[in-house]
Amino acid sequence: MALVLLGSMGVSNAQAQNQECMTNLSIYVEHAKVKNYEAAYTPWKMVYDNCPDINWANFAYGERILKDRVKKSSGADKEANVQELLTLYDNSRKYFPKKAKLAEVIIDKVLLKYDNKMISDEEIYSELSRAFNEDKPNFKNPKALYLYFSSLVDLHKAGSKDLQEVFDVYDDVTEKIEDENVKLTDRISKLLPKEEAGTLTSKEKKQLKAATTNSESFGKIEGSIDSKLGDLADCGNLIPLYQKSFEEKKNDVNWVKRAVGRMFNKECTDDPMFKKLFEAQMALDPSADAYVYGGNLKLKAGDRNGAVADFNKALDLETDARKKSNIAYKVATVFRRSSKSTARSYAQKAIDANPSNGRAYLLIANLYATSANDCGSTPFEKRAVYWRAAEMARKAGRVDPSLSGRANQSAASYSAKAPSKTDIFNSGMAGKTVTFNCWVGGSVKVPNL
Repeated sequence: MALVLLGSMGVSNAQAQNQECMTNLSIYVEHAKVKNYEAAYTPWKMVYDNCPDINWANFAYGERILKDRVKKSSGADKEANVQELLTLYDNSRKYFPKKAKLAEVIIDKVLLKYDNKMISDEEIYSELSRAFNEDKPNFKNPKALYLYFSSLVDLHKAGSKDLQEVFDVYDDVTEKIEDENVKLTDRISKLLPKEEAGTLTSKEKKQLKAATTNSESFGKIEGSIDSKLGDLADCGNLIPLYQKSFEEKKNDVNWVKRAVGRMFNKECTDDPMFKKLFEAQMALDPSADAYVYGGNLKLKAGDRNGAVADFNKALDLETDARKKSNIAYKVATVFRRSSKSTARSYAQKAIDANPSNGRAYLLIANLYATSANDCGSTPFEKRAVYWRAAEMARKAGRVDPSLSGRANQSAASYSAKAPSKTDIFNSGMAGKTVTFNCWVGGSVKVPNL
């Protein structure tokens, strides 16, 4: 009877505590919703300490409450608040493992320590490497992706990491950025026609805005990662590295394909090492990309017909639309100096395969801009081609916001070279159409004053 009585008292006390937790939960949530985090702290702390698993709000709002305390404190108090927030991140995995993803928790902890200067490059790289390799699908934070790579480069420069590891992680991170941006641009490409038609719902407007903002963020981070890599990936470093590793790695198809791709992108294709790597790739995996590289070698050797045959073979072999688009874009870049019209043709094929290929639009814009002196019979007509170039550049940033920085800069540059308002007034061309009889073709309507 005594045991039964004690048990019932335990249940009664638990129910009372649970009720108190629910009351305080309601109180702190209301405060937190209006960002009154100071008032929310005490009731939140009561619930978090006594009923941590009662509701996910303990961690969702708890993070905001503690971040506010970290921001407003200093010295020992700030350090204590940081530690409490770090513990909260750990406990989120303990009590809600399905909601608190491993990569997200590790990233939150690393960024918190980084922002408060409490972490070394070794720890940043070690922790983010674990997050990336153990929970890659949930590693989506642009800042964390940059820190993952940046800390490795700094460790390499300090002599503790080799160059091959830098390249491997660079490839992993840039592929991840591309994968995430593909999802965003797919969403954008579905919503843009509705925006142009004026039929977007309020929910879709928010989705388009969020996708555009996130894509822009990935674009900025990708640019920062390329800058961080810098001269480490020039031909002077790549060639000796691949010469040294070739015998050991020549049967590793992933290593060979990445090496060939990097040398191609860095225009190291004149070196015999490129041909050696290309031949190894053809033996291991005669894929569509391999025919692009083979075509490039033939083009450099003066065999234009053979090169075009290889390029078209690559496009025929590839069945994935995005990969086909990327191949067509690569071919377009090969022809950009020797034949602008051919380059545009392949760039258009890239756009046809993937309307979100902003790089193809940027390439066409550049082809138009560099043809200004070849189009038109008057200075006004020659400069009018810059309007077409600017239009293409703006389109690049629209379909792929990760390129918006480059696209906006290019569009502004081209627009500045187009006829000014004074030129339009003096020429009497306002509102008229300029037709291009050169390879560019098409026409533009001169802006009205």
